[in-house]
Amino acid sequence: MFHPKIIFRIIGLLLYVEAIFLLGCVPVALYYDEPVMRPLLISIATMVGVGALFTYLCSGTERNISRKDGYIVVTLCWIIFSLFGSLPYMLTGYIPTFTDAFYETMSGFSTTGATILQDIEALPKSLLFWRMLTHWVGGLGIIFFTVAIFPIFGLSDIHLFAAESVGPMRAKLHPRIAVTARWILTIYVGLTLIAAISYHFAGMGWFDSVCHSMSTIATGGFSTRQDSIAAFNSPQIEYVTTL
Repeated sequence: MFHPKIIFRIIGLLLYVEAIFLLGCVPVALYYDEPVMRPLLISIATMVGVGALFTYLCSGTERNISRKDGYIVVTLCWIIFSLFGSLPYMLTGYIPTFTDAFYETMSGFSTTGATILQDIEALPKSLLFWRMLTHWVGGLGIIFFTVAIFPIFGLSDIHLFAAESVGPMRAKLHPRIAVTARWILTIYVGLTLIAAISYHFAGMGWFDSVCHSMSTIATGGFSTRQDSIAAFNSPQIEYVTTL
């Protein structure tokens, strides 16, 4: 038996998380003075609005979720994250069709790395940053980010963690799943920072360094350049990528 109200309440909370990630693109748009602020803010408002609707309509439900609920949430969150994550591409007009925008977003969150873009460098830097963020979030797992903060909402997290994880290792993890998720998240962020600094000292600018660090640590393959790492023509950068 599954519990639809619990599932959609969690989905609502997850949409808040996605809105927070997209909010990180706003400073980039401001710094580079890009005319995409309105579409970005509309996208964020849509995520928050739908998330608020879900959490409001499904409030007052029990907080513990079953294993079946966990699997349904994980399955739905990949689809829903990709649906709402497509909004910045479509509203800015850089990927106007839903099919292409959904494909690009799903490729990012799943760290597949395939793209429909014919000229990657034509995108504004804020959208390139969002593209890399989808990779970075997907590389660790959407649920991992959320499980780390679930105790704030008083929600049980063990079944979500189990549904997102694969292999026998999860049985050996710390019994407090939220603590384990925070450990993993800390290591993930640390590796990303190390990669970004290493890229910068290897010759990349800071924007490219941060973006490529997210793509590299997630092992996805997205780049800010049409020719990817080859565009920099630097053995040092290739050594950092390989390591």
